[in-house]
Amino acid sequence: MTFAQKLKEMRTRAGMSQEKLAEKVGVSRQAITKWETDKGAPDMDNLMALSDLFGVSVDELLGREARRQSEGYLYESVTEYDVADPKRYDMKLGGARRLTVRGYEGEKLRVRLLSDTLATLAADCKVRIDDNRGRLDVDLMRQNGMTEAAAREGLMIEVELPSKYIYHVELTANVNELTVGELACEDLEFDGKVQTLVVDGFAGAMEIDSNLDMKAEIRALTGSLAINQVAAVSRLTVPAGFAFAARKRGIGNALYFEAAGQRVEDFSDPDAETVIELNGMKSELFLCRK
Repeated sequence: MTFAQKLKEMRTRAGMSQEKLAEKVGVSRQAITKWETDKGAPDMDNLMALSDLFGVSVDELLGREARRQSEGYLYESVTEYDVADPKRYDMKLGGARRLTVRGYEGEKLRVRLLSDTLATLAADCKVRIDDNRGRLDVDLMRQNGMTEAAAREGLMIEVELPSKYIYHVELTANVNELTVGELACEDLEFDGKVQTLVVDGFAGAMEIDSNLDMKAEIRALTGSLAINQVAAVSRLTVPAGFAFAARKRGIGNALYFEAAGQRVEDFSDPDAETVIELNGMKSELFLCRK
């Protein structure tokens, strides 16, 4: 269920009109209409106001249930750190097969390292956390001869961030797959290499810097997604009915649109508040509708 569907469902269940909800949140009725039709997205303050009003977590408001992927792996190493105030998270994680970053309703930063093949995982990979006032530096250190190649082949990383203590996330990694979900923050920046991107419930501004050809999917997004590439060809799938404005900047970039595997006319909405943008040079982005 998308954020727009979830918001309308909760408002209707509470017996409120759009006008009444707008009054309680402190916005216009037109803003509520845009949110419920996927033509706009609330900022962080309004997301928190809606969360408080309906008595649900931001995760639930975004329409996605938290999921644990760690079950079933043979080897696991967990690092936790108590967080007491909003932070900027600067994470340098190196190579991995998969990286998952999610928000949750807690007060700890959790980093889970998972594998079916790396039997000495706990000894060979260490997470170092430095608290520099308003910033947490998170570094994944490999030791005992653990190679980048072995990490990319057999290491899975799950990062859980405390939703109420996030305002900026910066990720540096080389991964086959990156999933971002149940997360709301001012902005998230990824720098490195990624082949598959899944946006599974995100509110804010997301920026992806990767020059690999990329296969991407949006399941739920409110805000913006900027893809910065040089000489790459990528495909981004969006849900049917998902309203977004499409933009391209840079030199020699091109946007194309597809539906049911066929090239079609531009189906983006220039008036939508959610934005998908291609930046960089000499790159192509195919926007595909399910």
